[in-house]
Order: sequence, then structure tokens, then C-alpha cells
Amino acid sequence: MQLTLRSLALTLLGSFVARSAAYTFERIDKNNSMLLIVDHQIGLFQLVRDFNPEEYRNNILAHAAMGQIFNLPTVLTSSAETGPNGPIPKEIVAMHPNAPYIKRQGEVNAWDSPEFRAAVKATGKKQVILAGIVTDVCTTFLAMSLVQEGYTVYANADASGTFNAQVAANANARMRDAGVHVISQFAVASDLMRDWRNTPGPVELLPMFDRYLTPLAFVVRAHAAAVQNGTIIPGESL
Repeated sequence: MQLTLRSLALTLLGSFVARSAAYTFERIDKNNSMLLIVDHQIGLFQLVRDFNPEEYRNNILAHAAMGQIFNLPTVLTSSAETGPNGPIPKEIVAMHPNAPYIKRQGEVNAWDSPEFRAAVKATGKKQVILAGIVTDVCTTFLAMSLVQEGYTVYANADASGTFNAQVAANANARMRDAGVHVISQFAVASDLMRDWRNTPGPVELLPMFDRYLTPLAFVVRAHAAAVQNGTIIPGESL
């Protein structure tokens, strides 16, 4: 029995070491990335229950803004938008007036649309940053299809919404099992920037965070206020 347990422990340790040694951290490269906006439609927006409406509105606008700030090739797509799904918000379309806007008539998985596939391939990029409504269908089906096609895929979890947190968790687990990187929009923006001394950098990103990422916005505002006109009150300097 003792030998069996020891053998099992050694096997598990060897497996862990092998997985660790095989892992490569693939950074998001702003020069090799595209941004996909998938079914962020005003009708589908009403299905999202894993975020409150104000938070989720900010998240999808921030997702679109990252493509604008980093000059990423961007493709918009909608599903049957003349029906209850509705159009993509005008603010998003205005950010990307020259981007391909593929209005699918029936394909649930955007990758099944020849026009959409052609627009993605035309970017010439191999890393994909995407988000969609709903997470378990529009984001997941496309993300797994892209991985199968050889792309490295980063799913923006903050800008993908669905019916509830459990459905989102299951969808994210499914994508991770398929090799999709499921990360936050702050992680996406940070890896695209890489260094606060770069351009785009704080000059471009801090206004975006101020508009869409409230916790970080107030950290920055508090620091600015302290530098510009702050004084230390008695007992504050600990």
C-alpha cells in the first residue's frame, strides 16, 4: 500500500512538472492582434444578468475603446439585428466607422459566416481579442472555432455577458479547456500596453479607465488631488 501511494505521488509530481515545463506565456502583441465585437446588440443586452446594466454597458464600451486606442484591426458582427436582437449600440459603431460590420442573417456561430471569416482572415493577425453576448453561445462557439483554426484567443470576460453567473462560469471553463485565455479587460489593456512608459500609455489609457473603470479612476483622481493641492493632516502619516 505504501509503495502504491508513493508511486502515485511520484506520477502526479512528474505530471505537474511536465505541464509546468511545457507552458509558454504567450503575451498579447498589439502588432499581431485583432479585436472582435460579437453580438453586442441592444436587444441581447437585456439577457445579461451576471452584471448590472450600468457596469456591463461600461464594459462593452471599454472593449470597443481598446481597439480604438491600440489601433487594432476590428470586426463587428451582429445576429439578425432587424429582429428582437436589435443593432449594435451607436457608440460602438461610431468608434469604428471604417471597420467591417458583418450583419449575419442566420448563423449562430459567427465563424459559420463566410463573410465574417473573410473579414477576420483579412486582418492578417493571429491573436484574437473577443467578447460577445451571450457568453455561452456567441463568445464560446466563436472562440473555440478560432482556436481550432490556429488562432490564439483571448476572451474578455468582463465584456461577455449571459443569463447568470453559473452559466458564465461553465462557459468560461469550457473555453479554458479548449485553450482559450479567459481574462479581464484590465488584463487585456495592460498586456497590450506592457509598460506605462509606452505609447499608447497613461495619456491614452487613463482617460479610458476614468470613463469605464471606476475603482481605478478614483485611485488616479485621489493621487492627482493629493499632488496638486493635498496636505497631510495630523495623524495621517503612519
